[in-house]
Amino acid sequence: MPELITSRQNEIIKRAARLSSAADFRREQGLFLVEGARLCRDAAQSGVCIRTLFYTAQASEKYTEYLGEIQRTAQEIYIVEPHVAALLSDTKTPQGVFCVCQMRAGSDKLENIEPGFHYLALENIQDPANLGAVLRTAEALGIGGVILGGSCCDVYSPKVLRASMGAVFRLPFYLQADLVSAIGLFNKRGFVTLAAVPDSAAQKITSVDFQKPTVLFVGNEGNGLTAAVIAACSGSVTIPMLGRAESLNASASAAILMWEMMREKSGGA
Repeated sequence: MPELITSRQNEIIKRAARLSSAADFRREQGLFLVEGARLCRDAAQSGVCIRTLFYTAQASEKYTEYLGEIQRTAQEIYIVEPHVAALLSDTKTPQGVFCVCQMRAGSDKLENIEPGFHYLALENIQDPANLGAVLRTAEALGIGGVILGGSCCDVYSPKVLRASMGAVFRLPFYLQADLVSAIGLFNKRGFVTLAAVPDSAAQKITSVDFQKPTVLFVGNEGNGLTAAVIAACSGSVTIPMLGRAESLNASASAAILMWEMMREKSGGA
């Protein structure tokens, strides 16, 4: 029978709650907190190392099937009282299921990137919902991986995890503070590097030939790509728009750009 935790002052609970709220602590520990029955099961099915499983008695009755799969891989299991679960939760209506998971090893080295695929690079994306949505779309379309450049928000934050619908568990991603040096590496390795810009003088994304492996760069929600990144890329592309809007948000832009990049591979017209 799993141990019951009844106090919000329990050290195990306090550490888990801190993983939810503090990016620095997550990086220091190499751990992150996942919330929700489906997302926790997704982590287990995706091969993520689950250090600790927490669930309420109510959750054990409602999410029996989900918990069964998670329990088979979890190293430690605790039952928690609802008021304790509330401390761990980042949502308004918590399901009472949480997992402390280990971060994936080796996902932050560009040297590990596989040639022959198309990639997306993001610079200074600040909205966790945007980042999660981009990762979800990238996985769905078959993008080889995502490079997170500059000061992107933490990929392991609760909002990114939820918005990505589990893509964080499976999609290769690479952390690179200096995107300009990364572009030099990509160019030397034979990748085409394209900066997405809201500029009618740039090549229309619909007319680009994506026969060669490509890295497509998308910038910050408000400011776009930095001038240094645009200058370092081998070319610039833009999304042709017939309406009155001057730009799209980062996740919408990235979705259109990735679709065009993967259209021939996916069999699109």
